[in-house]
Amino acid sequence: MKNDNTTKKTRAKDDWHRFDAMTEAERHAAALSDPDAQPVTPDNAKQMKRTPQVKVIRRALGLSQEEFAARFHIPLGTLRDWEQRRKEPDAAARAYLTVIARNPKAVSDALQPTP
Repeated sequence: MKNDNTTKKTRAKDDWHRFDAMTEAERHAAALSDPDAQPVTPDNAKQMKRTPQVKVIRRALGLSQEEFAARFHIPLGTLRDWEQRRKEPDAAARAYLTVIARNPKAVSDALQPTP
């Protein structure tokens, strides 16, 4: 019986020698030929969704993660996921963050319990 491990999988290494041998023009042409790595143009930039930078908004307000989450009724874990880019806010959350960024006092006032 052989001692070869048939469950061991080998992984092909990247061919950096081939890349290093390419000219700058060849590298550029190769990059442009990749359909998943096309350059941003004014036309396709309009179609991109802009995600509000939660950390930037929170820091501009001078709030800790806990304070921001409590003030705007956002679960702390969700806020941390957004800030650490583990998850992206959905459409409703993006709209809510945009409103918070533009008028945080109005949002905070609206969320206060009525007397």
